[in-house]
Amino acid sequence: MFNGLYAVLYRELTIYRKRAVKQMLSSSLSPLLFLIAFGWGFGRDVTVSGLPYIAFLIPGLITMNSLNQSFAISAEINISRFYFHTFDEYLIAPVSHAGIVIGEAVFGVFRGLLATLIIFIYAFIFNVSLSFNPLFFAAILLHTFIFSFLAVTTSMVVKDHSGQALVNNFVITPMIFLCGTFYPIDKLPYAFKLLVYVFPLTYSTKVIRAALTGGEVSFIYVGLMMFYCIIFFLTSLWALRSAEA
Repeated sequence: MFNGLYAVLYRELTIYRKRAVKQMLSSSLSPLLFLIAFGWGFGRDVTVSGLPYIAFLIPGLITMNSLNQSFAISAEINISRFYFHTFDEYLIAPVSHAGIVIGEAVFGVFRGLLATLIIFIYAFIFNVSLSFNPLFFAAILLHTFIFSFLAVTTSMVVKDHSGQALVNNFVITPMIFLCGTFYPIDKLPYAFKLLVYVFPLTYSTKVIRAALTGGEVSFIYVGLMMFYCIIFFLTSLWALRSAEA
């Protein structure tokens, strides 16, 4: 399994190295605009859940930006599948399905962690004080693995780029705006509260925000993150086997 994992990861990192600057700049623009529009727009006098709004916003931007970058591997996998038939080569090579899936997911985690680093740089520039709970590091790894495995699953299931766009429009975008990234979930109508507690981003945001702002980290939420991680790993294996068939 490890040979396959290394081969997949080496290929992805080699390609990424050639366009790293462009992708880093691209991933840094959106959160910067949110920080300027909301962070400076609301100012430091506005508080949310007992925190200055900008301190509340930073963990949400971490989950949003790392999600976007981890899940973005789905588009690249689709290009590899549809145009270069890279996955056909993977599947005829003597490597395991688990090695392929984990190799792609680790690359997604790598991109998600780089996106997280960008937000920390912004937090320093905007002079936002954060308190680090050691659980943050486990939480951000779980979070990025969740959406990397989800990316592998969806990229194996969809048949074309329009199918991938539907996933982005009806799953990823609603999660970003409804799961507590920009405002507390308790402000939502009851029907939407039921919906957001189905989405894994809700638990990622709660855990990561608590770990960075001195709140109490819920181990129930951490357990749910682990549950989603396992489920999406299994679905990605299933989807890869289905694509092979």
